[in-house]
Amino acid sequence: MPLNRFPARFLLLVMFWLVPATSRFDQAFAHASDRGHVMLLPTGYYLLGGAIAVALSFVVLFFVDPRSLDRLARVRATVFRPPVDGKLVSSSVSFLVLAGLVAAGFQGSRDPLSNPLPLVVWTVLWVGIVLLQGVAGNLWRWINPWYGPWRLFVLAAGRGTDRWLDYPKALSLWPAFVGLSLLAWFELIYPAPDDPARLAAVVAVYWAATFVLMVLFGFDRWSRDGEFLTVFMGMISRIGMLATQRLPGSAELRLNLPGARLADQPSLPIAGTAFLLLALASVSFDGLMRTFVWLGLVGINPLEFPGRSAVMKANTVGLWTTFCVLGAVFLLAVAAGERLAGRRASALEAAGALVWSIMPIALAYHFSHYLTSLLVNGQYALSAISDPFANGLNLFGTARHHVSAGAVLGAESAWVIWNLQATAIIAGHVLAVVSAHLIAWRRHGSARLATISQLPLAVLMVAYTVFGLWLLSTPTGY
Repeated sequence: MPLNRFPARFLLLVMFWLVPATSRFDQAFAHASDRGHVMLLPTGYYLLGGAIAVALSFVVLFFVDPRSLDRLARVRATVFRPPVDGKLVSSSVSFLVLAGLVAAGFQGSRDPLSNPLPLVVWTVLWVGIVLLQGVAGNLWRWINPWYGPWRLFVLAAGRGTDRWLDYPKALSLWPAFVGLSLLAWFELIYPAPDDPARLAAVVAVYWAATFVLMVLFGFDRWSRDGEFLTVFMGMISRIGMLATQRLPGSAELRLNLPGARLADQPSLPIAGTAFLLLALASVSFDGLMRTFVWLGLVGINPLEFPGRSAVMKANTVGLWTTFCVLGAVFLLAVAAGERLAGRRASALEAAGALVWSIMPIALAYHFSHYLTSLLVNGQYALSAISDPFANGLNLFGTARHHVSAGAVLGAESAWVIWNLQATAIIAGHVLAVVSAHLIAWRRHGSARLATISQLPLAVLMVAYTVFGLWLLSTPTGY
């Protein structure tokens, strides 16, 4: 059960100031997924129940007419038609907010729980906004901090085209994959991802580099293939219940069932498949690397954790091993299913279509893994945003907000949070099974062949359900 360990966090911050500057990289700054040691619940029953629930969902689909599922997935209801497109204004405001946060990172408190930059990046953005994307739809398109500055620059330049260079097709989504890889390494393995000044430098350099590339290749093209955050947000929004439908001269907001748009997505190239698998693998390894099992495997006493710098090499290898293993198992399951169904199409092409079905799993893991961080660090963010430079301001009246960790402490809270996490994991896998079945039916045109082709993938999803629940319940060392 993830629980934020505030006494330990405080001691680490004190130690940061007491040790020489040359050794500060060795301090293990806490980040958004820190959690407690032991879950005192009968988790064996949860593991068995979760596996049975996912397996039964696959069995039930055998008796459901796929055409009924297809009709449900295509249902859309118009919510409203926005009178104007306000992206230019909202994006420009988002950029100004980001600039202020970067300034606070450089000039504000060095305490990651008092400086708004780490809290906004790792909790508000990487947890809260991602979850909103997966539930409501593409909120990111309105708060993307690049569109407004880019559009103003293009208008000021007075060029007849919005790009200087053509994007090389061979690059595909690989730039986004590289970006997500670097983020995962920085968040999970770098010794101090929460340090405000270092994070401010990273954010500033990344924003500037991305802006230049958007000017060169065009905002739309680089956002679609090169900028990992926009790519990830766009993919996760496909699960959401709201979507903007462009019409001639206007647009409208439409409502659909959760995950209904996943089956409509085109097959992803190899780079896109790798991107989604990396997104899931990184969250899974974030949980795995803290367990007694992993720490014992790399020769670390979990009760005397020496700090992140001591496990950088081992965790770097572990992160990429997790990605490679997950990718290999997924591709093997897809290839085996295609062979069972007698289809001779490329397994990579089938994987590019079916990989969309793991999006609900990725969102469920994101929710479960970061839930306690959102509940507690979200309160710190509410306080820090009112006094960004730690100089006594109270811009929004929340600077003196008392942070209550009781929301995640105690047996009753543990029971509630664990059940929320377990429910999310199971629901995510069930939705994934349904999505995969619908995608397979549209590919094969036969309910029987779709079911047969999904047998290996269903086994993988059941196993991953058990693995995910185990990660949330097993003892951890830091």
